[in-house]
Amino acid sequence: MNRRDWCKGLMTVPAMMAFTGVPSAQAQDAGTAGGTRTRGKILMPVGDATEVVDTLYPFFRLQEEGYEVVVAGPEARMYHMVTHEIPPNAAIPWDITQEAAGYHIKAVLAFRDVKPEEYAGLFVSGGRAPEYLRYDKDLMRTVQHFFSANKPVAVVCHGVEIVAAAGVLKGRKMTTVSKCALDVTQFGGEYLDQPLVIDGNLISCRTWHDYGTPYMKTFIAQLSAKQG
Repeated sequence: MNRRDWCKGLMTVPAMMAFTGVPSAQAQDAGTAGGTRTRGKILMPVGDATEVVDTLYPFFRLQEEGYEVVVAGPEARMYHMVTHEIPPNAAIPWDITQEAAGYHIKAVLAFRDVKPEEYAGLFVSGGRAPEYLRYDKDLMRTVQHFFSANKPVAVVCHGVEIVAAAGVLKGRKMTTVSKCALDVTQFGGEYLDQPLVIDGNLISCRTWHDYGTPYMKTFIAQLSAKQG
């Protein structure tokens, strides 16, 4: 199954409600009998050209576990997601991924309005968005909080550009898509070309193709452990 078919499958669920950042029914019902609390909030930064599969699988998976996924961006508005893949049947071979338009997702908060102490964990997805998100000083401040507080942080693919720019990789081990290895090593980290790398609170995988590893299970387990 290619990425486009995978994304179409996602849309068979009531996705439009979730894309607005509204907690799912599972999240609303977790915590108390009155449905007024969740297991905690997970921050998900996005921007234009955020990768669809990198983003949507954890977006739904974390809600399934009872967490409220709060999508934030440079501004509170709708953002364009994209697909990135090497075309399997291109007449002329591609050495790098081709970008195509995907679905949309709404950020309910601007980065400047995020209070990171309210969040249990951080999920940093990939795509081309991190190229410009890494220059947002409010996002950098927020990312640094999760590392200084030793809260679980999951990173996939080009999401490394955000944590690298935040200056939190010195002495840390992580993986990412191979073309971004320099974003690890030039910021004092050690790059490992593995499907999954766990270094304390930092959980990383190379691309969404590695989601079949215990990547999300590890992130969720760390979230649960931190909450006691």
